[in-house]
Amino acid sequence: MSAAANICPHPVDTRTPRVPETLAYSLTLPAALASPAVARSAARTILEAHGLHDVTAAAIQVIGELAACACLFTPSDSVYLSLRYRDDALRISLYDGHPRHAHRRLAAACDGRRRSVLLLLACVVHACDGDWGFGESPEPGGGTRLWAVLPHAGARAYGRAA
Repeated sequence: MSAAANICPHPVDTRTPRVPETLAYSLTLPAALASPAVARSAARTILEAHGLHDVTAAAIQVIGELAACACLFTPSDSVYLSLRYRDDALRISLYDGHPRHAHRRLAAACDGRRRSVLLLLACVVHACDGDWGFGESPEPGGGTRLWAVLPHAGARAYGRAA
């Protein structure tokens, strides 16, 4: 056997099921009308690949709402989606380029508008016993971070009721 054969990576064992704890994905999407549908489709595939079919109904609804809001508010040409599974919960984050307004009243009006756009999301997350919010992004480019946490048990129950 040659030395090169010893340094090649081992083939992936496709029989080993992926577990939810390894779910960690990030996508950059154009700030376009089609992006919420693309985000939902990608998330559905990701959740199925990690054995989380029982949380798909809630997650897809939340991801679509967050992506639509991010695309609506961003002044930039793209938004960023992050999906993670930690501590028995799906953690969804969307980042858009909309900066925090310096003027207090303008910031309050903008936040109110964003909350009104996210009313359906609030209902779904509440039904899952989860949490959500938005605020200034800590990322280097700034903007706004929108997020939701869906506990597995709550999202599973939501899916059964749907």
